[in-house]
Amino acid sequence: MFAGIFQSIFKVFSYVWWLVIPAILFFIFWDLWLAYLKLKFFKSIKWTILHIKIPEDVLKTPKAMEQVFAAVHSILDPPDFLEKYFKGKYQYWVSFEMVGQEKGIYFYCRTPERYRNLIESAIYAQYPGAEIAEVDDYIELTPKTLPNKTYDLWGWELSFLKEDGYPIRTYPYFEEAVEEKRLDPLSAIMETMSDLKEGEKIWLQFLIKPVGDKWKKKAEELVAKLVGKKITAPRNIFDTILEFLRNLFFAPVEYPVWSEGGGDKEGPPNLILFLTPGEKEVVKEIEMKIAKIGFETAIRFIYIDKSAAFSRANAAAVLGAFRQFNSQNLNGFKPRKKTITKAKGLLKNLRTIWKKKTLYRFYRERFIPKAVQILNTEELATIYHFPTKMVEAPMVYRIEAKKGEPPAGLPIES
Repeated sequence: MFAGIFQSIFKVFSYVWWLVIPAILFFIFWDLWLAYLKLKFFKSIKWTILHIKIPEDVLKTPKAMEQVFAAVHSILDPPDFLEKYFKGKYQYWVSFEMVGQEKGIYFYCRTPERYRNLIESAIYAQYPGAEIAEVDDYIELTPKTLPNKTYDLWGWELSFLKEDGYPIRTYPYFEEAVEEKRLDPLSAIMETMSDLKEGEKIWLQFLIKPVGDKWKKKAEELVAKLVGKKITAPRNIFDTILEFLRNLFFAPVEYPVWSEGGGDKEGPPNLILFLTPGEKEVVKEIEMKIAKIGFETAIRFIYIDKSAAFSRANAAAVLGAFRQFNSQNLNGFKPRKKTITKAKGLLKNLRTIWKKKTLYRFYRERFIPKAVQILNTEELATIYHFPTKMVEAPMVYRIEAKKGEPPAGLPIES
């Protein structure tokens, strides 16, 4: 039986091989060609590392950082067909980073050089007392490959618990009308970074790439599903062909029926009046999230320490700090399983080392993965902003004195 099936397949293939093989080779070549163009484009980008020194007393809430991210969204410039498939161009992204070590806590931004003025202007507009300087990449102070005989590492990338449309808990939740009662969402992370001993490092990387409105449409479909609205499924050419063939086949026995604007799928009756207060709150929060502009975001964490004294306690503390943004009815963060630097089963030691080396290499290259989540400006400002004066972590690197211009009319000796 199986021999007959294989013979039939081989016979059919013998007739069409001259069509199938060139098509397969074309798609393989096309993928390799696109990969080559993208690599060439990536290498042509000139990057710069900016060290952001924050003022001694930051009185502004994360709302100020939200305005910074809103300005960064202006780099949105998706490539057209020719740019994408013949030049390898893709959307630029920016990396905001927090670095903790025994000497202090530092804030960096890695950006394409063409957008340096935009980044600096956006930050100065909200934090006039800040100082920004181009510096060498701090990553170059560590070995190019880790782990090694001296140092070990632990890390992961974060992902959402639910769909992108569900928001995380954001900074308004932590705020109070009375300033003394306000909480800074970064307090826990800053405290963990302040307790690092010699040789320990905590690196947090927030890779953000602005996106258009396509993600909002999915969130709107989610809202429609939650409230029971009628959902309209978009029609494509295949739907039209199938409808035509069906009407043609059944025409002798049934009058043809054609869709008008087509593909409407009747959902259940609108249930908005029957939702519980908690369900209405979820719908409200989703609609508030999609009201603001969004970024494809990858959050990468690495903890480095000497192998002899290595402990994952600080890594657990950072993960615990991110859990404060989680809520049962909305969204939250969890480590993406494939990126956790731990393996089980066959050859687990070799696979663990490979995962550590891969995560470390991706961090060094600021590689933005395909698996990302959508955060709006408010969510980004919650998890990355310059700590306010309420954060008493002693190792936060701040500017101790303000620079100023000399007073007008100051006599100058000739």
